[in-house]
Amino acid sequence: RDTELFVERALREDRSAFDLLRADYTFLNVRLARHYGVPNITGSHFRRVTLPAGNPRRGLLGHGSVLTVTSYPDRTSPVVRGKWILENLLGTPPPPPVPNVPPLKATGSAGTVLSMRQRKEPPCASPVCASCHAMMAPLGLSLENFDAIGKWRALGESSTPIDSSGRLPDGTPFEGPAGLRDALLRSDLFVATLTEKMLAYALGRGLEHYHAPAVRAILREAAGQDYRLSSIVAGVASSAPFRMRRAADAAAPDLRTN
Repeated sequence: RDTELFVERALREDRSAFDLLRADYTFLNVRLARHYGVPNITGSHFRRVTLPAGNPRRGLLGHGSVLTVTSYPDRTSPVVRGKWILENLLGTPPPPPVPNVPPLKATGSAGTVLSMRQRKEPPCASPVCASCHAMMAPLGLSLENFDAIGKWRALGESSTPIDSSGRLPDGTPFEGPAGLRDALLRSDLFVATLTEKMLAYALGRGLEHYHAPAVRAILREAAGQDYRLSSIVAGVASSAPFRMRRAADAAAPDLRTN
């Protein structure tokens, strides 16, 4: 509900697409406020709450919904979280995993509990496997201060301080959720990925390479309006792919229901 209200408010107030990552507010009731560690919230109804500077809950990366859906039931998964960031925020999905990958080892040879950073070492020697982990894991590890259901923590599974350093696929280093958010805000990949997904939603099917000029045209127009969500929606609605959909496209399965 927090995430639904958050995105709805961004649309209704016609905010910049970047506010989905940097907004200084969220929506809480007493139960979620306790989970997020936000004091002085009472009642079961959700209301808008302004977050203090430096609060890790700013933007979608701090939402329990996103953090929970990118975890396993019993633990976090830097690889799953990293994959989600690559696919949904950077528009660079990794290839499918190789088959028969063994589970991560929770303990070392001496029986000591391993930290998630130690466990995330590629579970196979394949260069393809290692190259994918090198892209996904550093992104996901920057969110390790959030546990499997998105609660903030200072210590990991091994009861040692969490190392939340990470890096982008291009090698740019950053520290923790705030560093990841700032790195994404400095990149133009996030708003480009959002535009592609909105166009795919409007068309009811996935995009192809020949849709790239339309995406670039939408972005050029939206850039002059600080990438406000209305400018991206208007660009999608006036784009050639949307206006000139073939009858076969209109009869294709509607992705908007999935």
